[in-house]
Amino acid sequence: MIYTLRHLTAYRYRRPVRFARCSLRLRPQDGEGQTVLESTVSLGPEPRTRTLRRDYFGSETVSFILDTPHTEFRVEAVSRVRVERPPLPEPESGPSWEAVREAALAEPSLGPDAPAHFLFPSARVPLVPAVTDYARASFPPGRSAYGGAVALMHRIGADFRFDSKATTVATPLAESFALRAGVCQDFAHIMIAALRGLGLPAAYVGGYLRTTPPPGRPRLRGADASHAWVALWCDGRWHGLDPTNGVGVRDHHIVVARGRDYGDVSPIDGIVSASGSQKLKVEVDVVPEDEPMPEKAADEIRAVREAVVA
Repeated sequence: MIYTLRHLTAYRYRRPVRFARCSLRLRPQDGEGQTVLESTVSLGPEPRTRTLRRDYFGSETVSFILDTPHTEFRVEAVSRVRVERPPLPEPESGPSWEAVREAALAEPSLGPDAPAHFLFPSARVPLVPAVTDYARASFPPGRSAYGGAVALMHRIGADFRFDSKATTVATPLAESFALRAGVCQDFAHIMIAALRGLGLPAAYVGGYLRTTPPPGRPRLRGADASHAWVALWCDGRWHGLDPTNGVGVRDHHIVVARGRDYGDVSPIDGIVSASGSQKLKVEVDVVPEDEPMPEKAADEIRAVREAVVA
């Protein structure tokens, strides 16, 4: 499957911003069943310079300083990505969770994909005893690590309510767990904490998810959204699991970045020096190649590509 991705983030400030320093993670990753065919990022106003680098976990990051006074700032990323992942494993296949725990501790590598980085607490994923206890019901002695993780994923989907008003990006994990409510970021953080509490390596994955409009209805511009899910290290490789939707990760998920928690993969972060309020608009389109792009979104994609060529 080939997708066209469009991610627009637009800020409008009440008073002029005189200084901003930002980092962007908007280019999908190559590898693990993905191939990036095209990727461009348009900024307005355009900074004098951009610095392109890869962070420790391999995500492409664009950093820049904007010191031109402005009341609006716009970032638009456009990519084309081919996604072809193998079939999902059988739910109870693979080594036991106890064997995976021991293998993770014995793994000598400290490379970006090594399990060592994803075993311990991180800034946004502390180990919470109540969360660890919640996980134990899915991992009786001898059960496969993958099977237990799939069961845990389904329990979170059944026990937790998706509610975009229940939490914010800054809500502590223990609070969202107690509420039994939140969004994909919360569900992913809770599942990661549950797995790490049992000694299983778990990573946070940020990216996009293809959604399908209702039958007979056109695809709405900007109707999709950024998404987050979990990757479990098992049997020497990473397996994606989406607790928000209760599915294993195949061709409908597009990976942008992987890290210890949301702080490692946020699409846009940085600092802004200004006073006064701001308004934020975000639009995301994830459109398969055999489906039409919303007309206005298609016009904006052409404008981004023409600006990059110019």
